[in-house]
Amino acid sequence: MPEVTVLPHDVRVDARTDETVVDALRRAGWRSPYRCRRGGCGACKGRLVEGRVRYSLPVADSVLDDAERAAGLCLPCRAVPVTDVVLDLGAAPLRAVLATAPPWRL
Repeated sequence: MPEVTVLPHDVRVDARTDETVVDALRRAGWRSPYRCRRGGCGACKGRLVEGRVRYSLPVADSVLDDAERAAGLCLPCRAVPVTDVVLDLGAAPLRAVLATAPPWRL
């Protein structure tokens, strides 16, 4: 299972086969920024610092264009980790939403 690390929070979760970054975070008790979860709005956009992701469905250029991809941006709601990945969400907050998540708040 690829490991997903989210900066600057240093949250680490394992992603199952064919599981998106957002779904892996949700399963582990974390809520990251997103709206549509379909890759149509760009609200979840983050910078892929390390590793590789793939998209099982096409992502519209109007949401993530070639220049943004080349700059390392990705859509965590659609991105499926191929390797261990490090993703920087910047100032976007993560929230612990399940009792199993760590007891601290960001």
